[in-house]
Amino acid sequence: MLRVIYGGSPTASAKALELILRDSEMSRQTPEQEYKIVGVLTNPPSAQGRHRDLIPTEVGHTAQIWNEARDGGITILTPEHIREEERKQIAALHPDIFVCFAYGHILGPKFFALFKHGGINLHPSLLPKYRGATPVNQAILNCDSETGFSVQKMALGIDEGDVISEQKVTLTGTETAETLLKQCALYGASEITTILRNTSKTGNLPNAKPQIGEASYCTIIKKEDGKINWKNPAEKIDAQIRAYTPWPGCFTSCNGVQLRILKARDAAKVANQDSSIPKNTAAVPGTVLSYNKQRGILIQTGDGVLIATELQWQAKKAMDYKSFMNGARNFIGSVLE
Repeated sequence: MLRVIYGGSPTASAKALELILRDSEMSRQTPEQEYKIVGVLTNPPSAQGRHRDLIPTEVGHTAQIWNEARDGGITILTPEHIREEERKQIAALHPDIFVCFAYGHILGPKFFALFKHGGINLHPSLLPKYRGATPVNQAILNCDSETGFSVQKMALGIDEGDVISEQKVTLTGTETAETLLKQCALYGASEITTILRNTSKTGNLPNAKPQIGEASYCTIIKKEDGKINWKNPAEKIDAQIRAYTPWPGCFTSCNGVQLRILKARDAAKVANQDSSIPKNTAAVPGTVLSYNKQRGILIQTGDGVLIATELQWQAKKAMDYKSFMNGARNFIGSVLE
């Protein structure tokens, strides 16, 4: 039986873990392919809410639920750093392979030496394009027509390992970072289960190929990246809003009050089917042009019109555009900054 430690923290990684755990139970029916998640590595719980309660990561929470339903089975490790003591805890689990998806820690040779087969990593891009922490966001920001995911052998350099498998994903221009990451998690988890079953059966990882092409790297996303510059084209602002959903979100200012634009669409994508929607006007960028009851709130950009469909005033709840307009007097004609 192949003994696996899984590393990850956010929601998409938790979804992948859940699918892998389910398959690990099914693998018992074929003993020569059996594998088991014996441990989880995830970030420490974070203090949240008014009372600063310690809340586990989504991966930690998924492992807890699994343990509660089965009276244990997974050792949950939440170190801030992986040093000698943490490596001893990992070694005590006698792991064969490390599976990683969005763990976010730099791992060294002493760590990988704990695993007979080293580690494999699910990376949501077609490597070597978009190495780093934010490949999904970058693909959306760049308005790419396709992206994908890669399962690679883990190496000491960031996302430099040889690729075991990859799958392309066609982009429609409507994806958010959240939905695209979940999609990659589903596809990737399925591929990982196949790799784990085959490794358990053969005693070896599948063959991997070196990455081909020039590498490109993602930038770290900051909260201020969500500020909308209305001089940008509508297509770029549309992509910005989708790329930064759910975090950091996109925001602007209306008469000194912060306004978050949660959902929107480039009007050019619908104007051909709806003659009432202008593709562009001569208004100052940021001008709230009109309210279309069937489509949303029309805002002029540096090139083209943006249709906002979900908005949120600072310290208020999110609203669809119809509910928003019910309480937004004098909003039409204002200039967002």
